[in-house]
Amino acid sequence: QVQIVESGGGLVQPGGSLRLSCAASGSIFTMYNMGWYRQAPGKQRELVAIINDYDETKYVDSVKGRFTISEGDAKNSVFLQMNMLRPEDTAVYYCYADAWVIEHGRGDYWGRGTQVTVSI
Repeated sequence: QVQIVESGGGLVQPGGSLRLSCAASGSIFTMYNMGWYRQAPGKQRELVAIINDYDETKYVDSVKGRFTISEGDAKNSVFLQMNMLRPEDTAVYYCYADAWVIEHGRGDYWGRGTQVTVSI
């Protein structure tokens, strides 16, 4: 169906930057939305940023002005540029795709997650 591969997580000091990458592949006919969710220990998974097929973006309030989501040059890929990182940004970040897949219809697809740790 759809394979999602994420990369770019790691350990960074407060105030630092990281760039997450995500690429979706498979029998994708239409990609409606791609984005990033995160889940910190003991907390629910939350939407961080998302971009739709009209290039409209949406961010959770806590990352506005610090994170930027953008489409990659490759089809069905996105980046998340994270600047001015804070300890509270520490979480597993999951790439998400809302796509119409040939012979399967529209569905939600998830990557395995990449750890982002912001600490001294």
